[in-house]
Amino acid sequence: MELKKIKTKKEYKAYLDWVDELFDKKVKPASPEGEKLQVALILIKQYEDEHYPVPLPDPIEAVKLKMQEKGLKSKDLVGKIGSKSYVSSLLSKKKPLTLEIAKLFYKELGVPADVLLSL
Repeated sequence: MELKKIKTKKEYKAYLDWVDELFDKKVKPASPEGEKLQVALILIKQYEDEHYPVPLPDPIEAVKLKMQEKGLKSKDLVGKIGSKSYVSSLLSKKKPLTLEIAKLFYKELGVPADVLLSL
């Protein structure tokens, strides 16, 4: 297969089929076919990013998920970001997420900055 930028759905489908064939053959990454496979995967990702973008999650929902993963409750945020009522209002989206609080969620919970700033 000649590798070039994918411009149509038909080309996209052909690339996917070709990649499936190579995966079935279990080509070695260091082989010439393996090298072409890696380039094809980059071209496929580029096409998908362009035509099928995945929206970022809601920042507050991401914070809640990270809190759940870490076993934290809203009371654990009291004092770090404000009073119990402020934390409750923030997590229920009644109060806005400020840059200062976004930085805290980034540092303390590991929520990616691009998610926190995607309002």
